Amino acid sequence: MSEGTTHFGFEEIPVGEKARRVDAVFDSVADRYDLMNDLMSLGLHRVWKHFAVHLARVRKDMRVLDLAAGTGDLSLRMAPMVGPGGRVVLADSNRPMLAKGRDRLLDKGHVGTIEAVRCDAQRLPFPDRTFDRVLIGFGLRNITHKERALAEMRRVLRPSGMALVLEFSRLTLPLLAQAYDLWSFRALPLLGRVVVGDADSYRYLAESIRRHPDQETLLATMREAGFEHCTYHNLCGGVVAVHKGYRL
Repeated sequence: MSEGTTHFGFEEIPVGEKARRVDAVFDSVADRYDLMNDLMSLGLHRVWKHFAVHLARVRKDMRVLDLAAGTGDLSLRMAPMVGPGGRVVLADSNRPMLAKGRDRLLDKGHVGTIEAVRCDAQRLPFPDRTFDRVLIGFGLRNITHKERALAEMRRVLRPSGMALVLEFSRLTLPLLAQAYDLWSFRALPLLGRVVVGDADSYRYLAESIRRHPDQETLLATMREAGFEHCTYHNLCGGVVAVHKGYRL
């Protein structure tokens, strides 16, 4: 990247333009986002999210921040775990996605446990040491300055708090690479065109996965942001990875 630019999928664009273009993608796909998640991952996204929440070890009375919460899949799993004395904050920069997530949890009866906040993950509007857990699921790759978002995640964690990053990553099984590329660059845009009427947004999503740092690079970035005891778990041969780090 040259100075003052960043990537939007495989395209290089001015830094100031990325947030607007990412927002436009999610404006377009919000209505059928959950259906497309099932189709794109063959339902496996549910298993990946369950595993991430299991690793988080959320308990009663905890305060949890779900960054890039979208339609609330992670929050929906964690709200019953924190109980009436806890709090789950859904945070997202996209208004339609956040509204869907908030309404979904309210419809499930989580009235006093949840809060929805529209914000930028690179500049979180929360005091230092507010949360016991911070999770971001399939959102970090869309953020312009990932290192800033990770530093903010650490800032708002309490001592002994844990951060988890669930994200698409790099295959560890080279034999799957050709099939994975065909699925990503041919099938996903086709599904997007048929189901959502928008092939370009799903082409971007496929490209953004390829531009996201690999497992070891993200691990190093978390350490540079101040997290300790950082580890990661590969799922489905590295299609997805869950990175974990602590603020001590």
